[in-house]
Amino acid sequence: MVKEPVREFVETSSWARGLTPTQTERVLHDVSARAYSKGATVCVRLTPSHEWLGVVEGMLKVETITVTGNAVTFAGVPAGSWLGEGAVLKGEPRPYNVIAMRDSLVAFVPRSTFIWLLEESHPFALWLIQQLNARLGYYVALVQSYRLNDTTAQVAFCLAVLFNEELYPTPRRRLSISQEEIGRLSGLSRQIANQALRELHERGIIQVGYGSIEVVDLPALHRLAHGASER
Repeated sequence: MVKEPVREFVETSSWARGLTPTQTERVLHDVSARAYSKGATVCVRLTPSHEWLGVVEGMLKVETITVTGNAVTFAGVPAGSWLGEGAVLKGEPRPYNVIAMRDSLVAFVPRSTFIWLLEESHPFALWLIQQLNARLGYYVALVQSYRLNDTTAQVAFCLAVLFNEELYPTPRRRLSISQEEIGRLSGLSRQIANQALRELHERGIIQVGYGSIEVVDLPALHRLAHGASER
């Protein structure tokens, strides 16, 4: 039987709200969960995408390794979120590594169950379209941020996306994340990221603590992330 934290996680996920009781029970019957220590690899790049992933507890990151051996992080995925639907939908090898940024509990829904939901549940299919559209919007905005924004706005974008309600629906204003990890997520050196975080702190947009960042003014963070000045 699925453990209570995983059951609650599935039943409160936004995509599960439109399922019938029978459909929900099948998901709960098929889902599994595994715990990972900080730094552990959850999924390896180019391995089969046999499962859809949900972050029950902790935080994951999606990354790849360049030919020179450098890690490039595409996204952080906080608790309450799901990831990997594109690769699972296409049945292609996973195009990235998934790494635990924190001690994490990860749920795995088999691809067969995922495809069954897509075929049997109209609300789930609509949710999936919206999710894929939100994912596309994120990556378009990410490219724009890297090409057009200064470093402070890039860090603001990195933080703001973790509060995207479509991709990461769990309501919160504080993240347990280090300044070094923010640098990796934003593609900047630790020193440059720290400077940007100090500026955001001085503007009253965020509050930087030990191993955590609290968003004080989320609308201002979103405006800055999309290139609007807050000076």
